Amino acid sequence: MALFLLRQNPVQQAAAELFGCSQSTVSRRLALLGPLLEQVLAEFVPDPAEASTGKVVLVDGTLVTTWDWAGRGTELFSGKHCDTGFNLQIAATLDGGLLAVSAPVPGSWHDIRAWRESGFPGLFADRETMGDLGYIGTRVHQHPARRRRTSDRTPEGLEDPRHPLPRPTRHPPEHRPHHHRTRVLPNLLVRLMNNPRARSIAPHPTRL
Repeated sequence: MALFLLRQNPVQQAAAELFGCSQSTVSRRLALLGPLLEQVLAEFVPDPAEASTGKVVLVDGTLVTTWDWAGRGTELFSGKHCDTGFNLQIAATLDGGLLAVSAPVPGSWHDIRAWRESGFPGLFADRETMGDLGYIGTRVHQHPARRRRTSDRTPEGLEDPRHPLPRPTRHPPEHRPHHHRTRVLPNLLVRLMNNPRARSIAPHPTRL
């Protein structure tokens, strides 16, 4: 149960229903076994500086959602995610290998502030690091943005051999709802009423 909580980070009530116990039992077990697991697994955690030798380091921040405690005010609220929690900075390699996870900081902190307080700038000082636009102003490199498309692509350029698009006509039909057949008679009457010569030529209704 403790491993499930640490890996999936579910709400404790969901874990209680899954393991057939109360929420208070889940809380007590995690508080008891969490530090023990940290001590047992400490020797198997690789040194981030050694594990990142000769590799590009990817950094990013994530929000670990928590309960919205009234006593913490807006300290844990992240405007980016519109939720409460703690900001964790994660460093990994290009192939997805985890290098390090920072200590939790309030969710209201921006990624730049969390990055500077995490100790990662000194840990990966001689490594090439890459991140998103949230790290502008640091040594973290940003991936070059795509060039914005300045013109629309033609139907021929969008054509898919598996699903060919019809060739555009030379003179595409215009959509004019007032030219539909259902409007011919009213339009004719309007023209007759607005044309004095047509009114004089038009037959008068027969009086009974």
